[in-house]
Amino acid sequence: MTATAAPTGPNTTRNTTRNATRNTTVAGLLQRQGAAVVLVLGAVVAWLSFPHFGSADNLRDLALQSSFLAIIALGMTFVIISGGIDLSVGSVYALGGVLAAYGSQYGTIVAIVLPLAVCSLIGLVNGLLIARTGMAPFIVTLATLLFARGLLLAITGEGADTYRVEGGSPFLQLGQGKLLGIGVPVYLALVLFGLGSVLLRRAAFGHSVFAIGGAEQSALLMGLPVARTKIKLYVLSAALASFAGVLTAAYLRSGVTVIGVGTELDAISVVVIGGTLLVGGAGTIAGTLVGVLLRTLIQNVINQIGTLDANYQTVVSGAFLLVVVVIQRLLARTRG
Repeated sequence: MTATAAPTGPNTTRNTTRNATRNTTVAGLLQRQGAAVVLVLGAVVAWLSFPHFGSADNLRDLALQSSFLAIIALGMTFVIISGGIDLSVGSVYALGGVLAAYGSQYGTIVAIVLPLAVCSLIGLVNGLLIARTGMAPFIVTLATLLFARGLLLAITGEGADTYRVEGGSPFLQLGQGKLLGIGVPVYLALVLFGLGSVLLRRAAFGHSVFAIGGAEQSALLMGLPVARTKIKLYVLSAALASFAGVLTAAYLRSGVTVIGVGTELDAISVVVIGGTLLVGGAGTIAGTLVGVLLRTLIQNVINQIGTLDANYQTVVSGAFLLVVVVIQRLLARTRG
């Protein structure tokens, strides 16, 4: 009795190719849109489970709470897509808030320009050291994290002095002002995300960012301005972090010295949860926004439950991030 070989031919090869293409497409879709699906499902469950969740006041609060981290995460998205990392954004965020509160006594313009200038200079140092010397982004930005936090403590007498924004200052409108019942920081964050999306997808700068993150040596061979692009990335990241600090100072009416601790990890987590690969070369601005909203949703649900300690937010966020990273690795293998 002889065995019959399985039929092979053009049709079999075509079906195999079609299946492989379908698997790659599905994997790519899950990587990009998986967080959005979880966000929608989570919002529906929260809406049905907690009556207060869907109220206009709660939704406005969620949007406002998300706006500050979203602006920081926007800059982090560019950096991570390029294959880098910026650990200094938390300290830069706090430093920006203190400098804004200090500068507010000299007028709104100074309150905005002073922190942007100082913090952008820190970003410039990051970019120069990383791009020109080849030092690891982790080490460089860890050093500037300590520098920015130390400068913050020096300015405030080791946290003993708190600079306050005078009542009635026009500067307060940046953080406390409202338009159609929604806080001004929300509109500013949306505008920045719109500009960031155009910059990443439509501008030559964005194309260079993707190329550097995908294969830096190939980008060099293509003649792309790798060093200049990296410098711009870290300046952009620092500027956005400081601007978030400016808005926070206007919202809280003071430069709070204790904020920003661990914010860099929050920013990294929401960027990765939104579908940006930690190794670089892939990511979207919209995905980062989804990641920010998902984190805020988790926090709000924990608050709605009431019986859970607020620290569970960190536990849930960490576990969710781990799951996302593992899934990203599996999907990358599938696409490969």
